[in-house]
Amino acid sequence: MTWHASLQLDYSLESERSVARYLHQGPLRILQSLYPEGDAVCHNVLVHPPSGLVGGDTLDMQVTVGAGAHGLVTTPGATRFYRSEAGQATQQVQARVESGARLEWLPLEAIAYNQCDALNRAVFDLAPGAEMMAWDLTAFGLPAADLPYVQGTFRQHLEIPGVWLERGTLNAEDTRLMDSPLGLAGQRCMATLVFAAGSAMADERIERALACARELLEASELRLTAGATSPHPQIIVLRTLSPLTEPAMQLLRQVWAAWRREMWGLQGTYPRLWHV
Repeated sequence: MTWHASLQLDYSLESERSVARYLHQGPLRILQSLYPEGDAVCHNVLVHPPSGLVGGDTLDMQVTVGAGAHGLVTTPGATRFYRSEAGQATQQVQARVESGARLEWLPLEAIAYNQCDALNRAVFDLAPGAEMMAWDLTAFGLPAADLPYVQGTFRQHLEIPGVWLERGTLNAEDTRLMDSPLGLAGQRCMATLVFAAGSAMADERIERALACARELLEASELRLTAGATSPHPQIIVLRTLSPLTEPAMQLLRQVWAAWRREMWGLQGTYPRLWHV
């Protein structure tokens, strides 16, 4: 038996309040909208009750953020790609952010279990004047539980059309990729944080964002395996490798909060769930 779940999540600005509406099929839901920052920013928690995927399972999320609205989405726990016996398990999100809108896509990590066959795909389409922040963390196996990732395939696809594309296949048996200094160097968590705009950003704005990120990187225990750059005038990217998920998540949250202040003039208000 396989699980197929889909969700359509739409944000709109109504009387100066960002409002979320959604339709779903299967075990994929949005919890109550929360407003810890006031009406302008709508916080939501995306819940997948089965909590994991096996071969043949699909999670399909379609997100739109209407002009002027601001949505923030997180999850209560990791997405688990378990051992697959019946083909590929897929998690995919397709988002469209309209002019003047903002999206923050901040799920907890994906875990690639031993012998998984997984695809994790995210595409963010930004109209001119739109902006977003999104992150992606992937943990390979559970090293602390002595459950290593030694077999299996994890496929990653992260894209902002026409601006940035990161696509790769991480085969657990490819020791050069998993363990060599030119690959993951034996680290078992990789993480990416992106700030992106639908129009080119001013050079000074990019430099300010890079400066505050690099200041936090230098103070981090991951400073030797992390970096921040702007490969395109519409995007700023932070990447890091870590032996475990927690140090990478801590760094991404720090830089996310700093970019929120620097780029949007907003406080780094954590979603309520992160305090649990």
